[in-house]
Amino acid sequence: MSQQPIPLPYDDPSFVMDPFPFYGQLREDGPVRRAILAGGLEAWLVTRYEDSLAALSDPRLSSDIRDASDPRLMQRLPTTERESFLSNMLRADPPDHTRLRRLVSKAFTARRVAELRPRVQAIADDLLDAVVPAGRADLVEDFALPLPVTVISELLGVPVADRHDFQRWTDDMVNRAMEPPDPAVVERAWRHMRSYVTKLLEAKRARPGDDLLSALIIARDEEQRLDEDELIAMAFLLLVAGYITTVNLIGGGIAALLTHPDQLGMLRDDAALLPNAIEEFLRHDGPVNPGIARFAREDVEIAGVAIPRGATVVIASAIADRDPARFPDPDRLDIGRRDNAHLAFGHGIHYCLGAPLARLEGQVAMATVLRRLPDLELAVPPGELRWRLGGLRGPEHLPVTFTPGHTASAFTDPRGEARHPAASRHGR
Repeated sequence: MSQQPIPLPYDDPSFVMDPFPFYGQLREDGPVRRAILAGGLEAWLVTRYEDSLAALSDPRLSSDIRDASDPRLMQRLPTTERESFLSNMLRADPPDHTRLRRLVSKAFTARRVAELRPRVQAIADDLLDAVVPAGRADLVEDFALPLPVTVISELLGVPVADRHDFQRWTDDMVNRAMEPPDPAVVERAWRHMRSYVTKLLEAKRARPGDDLLSALIIARDEEQRLDEDELIAMAFLLLVAGYITTVNLIGGGIAALLTHPDQLGMLRDDAALLPNAIEEFLRHDGPVNPGIARFAREDVEIAGVAIPRGATVVIASAIADRDPARFPDPDRLDIGRRDNAHLAFGHGIHYCLGAPLARLEGQVAMATVLRRLPDLELAVPPGELRWRLGGLRGPEHLPVTFTPGHTASAFTDPRGEARHPAASRHGR
């Protein structure tokens, strides 16, 4: 097996639209492959399911970017904010990771998230109320983006009116285009975000509310379980991670249904398939692509391949989740798939804290769209959809048409409870 690094062809439109044939060939060529990722960074891709599952729990693979030997990784962080960035639990290992995660884990349990369902449903209905009369919409800009932004903003106690600002700064900070990001743009966005979060925390200190940020301030000021950098980093992480992947899950899931009419028909006929459908969207073409970065603390061997200390290892969940050794007929979208232990949310101690919330938002979003937008179809050919590059994957826009002004009858959701659409409350 050659270990010359293989560039992922982000400049090829066919790859950006559908990277999975290329990924499949990588997986067939070998279980661990050196590759050049977005921005020119080199990494070792772990491409097969069983190896990826083991790697996600391997303590020799660190989440801390300071264990990386490639200086460009650190150089890409804002120079004055590196310590704050590195203080979040996404980039921490035990024992710090354990302490930080414990502070927020209660807010994201399945029970606490289930209590949010009525509010998530109300937000979804309100968003569609605004587009139902028109008969057309961009389901990313009009729905998939504002839904999770509003939910996480309310959970954290952030003014929803600020979402356009922090969304713009986030886009500048996490842009994953093929070319390296402009350091000046990243620095400026980070300074804006740091200033915004600092002022928000000051306001919460002066007037605490019944929200997660107020609880974290108590943990910082009274219980001394956080230092100030950790508090800022936690606020930043929850704000950004609380919506950025869910946007792509919802947008990508709707796009998948509209390009697979047989699956759309199955879901329309049987709403009980919705939880399964969300898992299949995550497996088949999930929002994290190609996967999850780790850094070798020491020389390690994965699937017989020697990886040197300090190397960047990308556990390529997007590739592993189509491994035919684990998933029968893996390239087929099958919302009825039962054995679906995908790796889209990770595994082990860093398993996505927000997974229950993302699943809930995805289920509510899909059910509401199918209920309220009859005759839904893409407004452009599938080949004209533009997809985000590297790191995060999803449609940039999702133009659709549907029959306008429709008021649906009661809809039975996957829990068997009848719901009447908010549209009826508005007289539509």
